Amino acid sequence: MKPTTTSSDWIARSLRSVWHPCTQMQHHEEVPLIAVSHGKGPWLYDHEGQRYLDGISSWWVNLFGHANPRINATLKDQLDKLEHAMLAGFTHEPVIELSEQLAALTGQQLGHAFYASDGASAVEIALKMSFHYWRNAGHADKQEFVCLQGSYHGETVGASASPTSRCSRMPTARCCVPRAP
Repeated sequence: MKPTTTSSDWIARSLRSVWHPCTQMQHHEEVPLIAVSHGKGPWLYDHEGQRYLDGISSWWVNLFGHANPRINATLKDQLDKLEHAMLAGFTHEPVIELSEQLAALTGQQLGHAFYASDGASAVEIALKMSFHYWRNAGHADKQEFVCLQGSYHGETVGASASPTSRCSRMPTARCCVPRAP
């Protein structure tokens, strides 16, 4: 196989091997993928150097930009110490210190911090926590959630079940939330 160097090469390989979320593969025939080679600040760049304003963003880049030197240095430092340890049965210095800092920012109103691996999981966890809170408080009838019209809440079953989510047309989205006629 010859080396992959152009955006069109990467797109062809992606279409053969990657299942892109919340899309039908046939949609990429009409709206082609953009093969990103790198990011800097608010910009994404393809393999030919064309730049695109990242209006979607993910994780922290919507606030701090791509390739943020301070964030990257902190991540690299942490990777040399501990790249991951699940919090079910374990704890570690960075998660304790961050939780304490978050509580301090809220004037100690935030009793505990709960962590998720990504935004969709965070939405899923928030839905479950709210559901269980109201059930445990004696209000098991409180089972509805407010969401933003046409917004993206994630791809977990609960997050995609929002009737206004762009993923709500996925078959799995219909399994847990009743729909109004």
